[in-house]
Amino acid sequence: MSGDGGDVACAVNDLTRRGFPEDFRAVDGRLQVVGTGERFRPEDLVILEYHRFEGISDPDDMAIVYGIESATGARGTVVDAFGVYSDPALSAVLRDVPIRERAWSLSPAPGE
Repeated sequence: MSGDGGDVACAVNDLTRRGFPEDFRAVDGRLQVVGTGERFRPEDLVILEYHRFEGISDPDDMAIVYGIESATGARGTVVDAFGVYSDPALSAVLRDVPIRERAWSLSPAPGE
């Protein structure tokens, strides 16, 4: 995905289609696979890519979609707002997860 003006749902759907089928959530300082309950410490995870959305007129559109892989091979997504709307528990976990790929900003450039 590149700066094509997509939205959060499109990014999640694209990552799911490309092999990130699981949903993660932050629980007790770890990321948990929603479907299985398996939990991972930050050092057992890597962010393979992320997509940042910057709402030009609506702060509710400010979000980051992460494509994450665990040491056991579980791959999935987690979505967080950024700035004052971010989830402190999720931010605390993700702060220590290394990033391996580049980010894509999917919001239009100013003036477009």
